[in-house]
Amino acid sequence: MNAALAVSIDDPRWRKRVRGADALVRRAARAALDGAPRAGEIRYALADDAFLRELNHDFRGKDKPTNVLSFPDDAPGALGDVALAFETCAAEARAQGKTLDAHLAHLIVHGTLHLLGWDHETVPEALAMEARERRALRRLRVPDPYRARKIRR
Repeated sequence: MNAALAVSIDDPRWRKRVRGADALVRRAARAALDGAPRAGEIRYALADDAFLRELNHDFRGKDKPTNVLSFPDDAPGALGDVALAFETCAAEARAQGKTLDAHLAHLIVHGTLHLLGWDHETVPEALAMEARERRALRRLRVPDPYRARKIRR
């Protein structure tokens, strides 16, 4: 798929903790877009909890940060926007025993698939979306996020 990808790193901690964050976002997005029927521009924002909290409040009525939000755009030539919160993503990666790089790649794939119309509201939808995520992440050599579990001692 031919898509224009714009990456904005709004929180400098992304650059400090993820080497080549911009390139990783682009690779993960392309893996998610492989075989997609639509092309268009996608804008990615690597932001912080405060920004995602504001978006989550304004668009979903939830006054708390979240890891990733996707906003489809029906304008000609556009697919939409994906935003991620540094603090939430870093805490999730740590709690799940993953690298932040792997978690970022997964959430970029996840958010991009939402722009393409994939969802996980029902069990069949969730299973289909997870299968699509796994395929994209295998291409990136990212461990299966649905199998990875932190071993606690």
